[in-house]
Amino acid sequence: MLFFFIVREQTAAIVESFGRFNRIANSGLQFKMPWERVAGRLSLRIQELQVNVETKTQDDVFVRLLIAVQYYVIPDRVREAFYRLSNPFMQIESYVFDEVRSAVPSMTLDEVFQNKDFIANSVKEGLSDTMTQYGYGIVRALVNDIDPDARVKSAMNEINAAQRLRKASEERGEAEKILKVKQAQGEAESKILQGKGIAGQRKAIVEGLRASVEEFQRGVPGATSNDVMQLVLMTQYFDTLKDIGLTSRSTTILMPHTPGTLSDLSQQVRDSIMVGNITVDEHRQSSSEIRDEDWEEERRAAREQVSAPPPPEQQRERRPSRHTPHAQPEE
Repeated sequence: MLFFFIVREQTAAIVESFGRFNRIANSGLQFKMPWERVAGRLSLRIQELQVNVETKTQDDVFVRLLIAVQYYVIPDRVREAFYRLSNPFMQIESYVFDEVRSAVPSMTLDEVFQNKDFIANSVKEGLSDTMTQYGYGIVRALVNDIDPDARVKSAMNEINAAQRLRKASEERGEAEKILKVKQAQGEAESKILQGKGIAGQRKAIVEGLRASVEEFQRGVPGATSNDVMQLVLMTQYFDTLKDIGLTSRSTTILMPHTPGTLSDLSQQVRDSIMVGNITVDEHRQSSSEIRDEDWEEERRAAREQVSAPPPPEQQRERRPSRHTPHAQPEE
C-alpha cells in the first residue's frame, strides 16, 4: 500500500527505511512505502542567526558586538546537514565567538569601529571553511552593532564635543580676525580719503583766504594784511561760537570770548612765534660759541704741550750721552 505526503517549496524531507537513511524527498507530492518514514525536514532558504559577543579591545575596553550570520543548507549536502550536527545554531555561535575574540583583542576601540568589514570577513571565512563539511553554506557575516560600556561612550561623546567646541572656537576666532582685518582696512582707507579731503579743504581755505585778502586790499585802500587777518579771525571766531551753540551736549571749555580778545589772541600768537625764533637763534649762537671755545681750548693745550720742557728723568738720561769723555788708552 502506498502512502503519499507533500513537501513544501524550498524544503527537503529526509526519508528513512527501517531507521536508516534512504533518500531525500524534494518539494511536491511524494510517496513512501509502509516501512519508510519521514525522519525530518530541512529548509533550504537563507536563514539568519544573531550572536551577541562580549570581548575586550587592545586598550582594555569591554565592548559588545552583535554579529548576524546568514547561512543556508547546501542542497547537495542535506544528509550531512541533518545527521552530522545535532544543533547547528550552537555550532555556528561557537565559531562566531572564537573568530571575534581572536580578531578584536588586537585592535583598539577606534580601530574596531573602523574595521567592521574586516571583522565580518574574518567571521565569514572562518565559518565557511568549517561549516561546509557539515552541509551549511555561509552567505555573509555582518557586524550590526558595536556597543562599548556606557561610561566609555559618555567619555567619547565628551571628547567629541570638546573637539567640536574647539573647532568652533577656532572658526569663530578666524571669523573675528577676518572681520577686524577688514574693518581695519576699511578704517585705513577711510582715513586716507578723509586726509585727502581735509588736505583739499585746507587748500581751498588757503586759496579762499588769499583771494579774500587780495580782494579786500583792492577794495579798501590802505588796508594791511594784518587788518585782513584780524577780520578773518573774527569771522572764524563767530562761526566757532555758532557751531558750539548748535550742540546740546557740548564739552568745550570756553576761553574769554569778547571781540577785543581776538586782537590779544593774535598778538599772543605773534609774540609766541617771535619768542620761538629768538630762542632758536640764541641756541644756535650759544652752540657756535661753545664749539669755538672748545676748539680754542684744544689749540692752547696743544701749544703748551709742545713748548713744555722734558721731565727731569729724561734730562738726566740725555745728559750723560752728551758729555761722556772719550776713554783714555791704557799705558
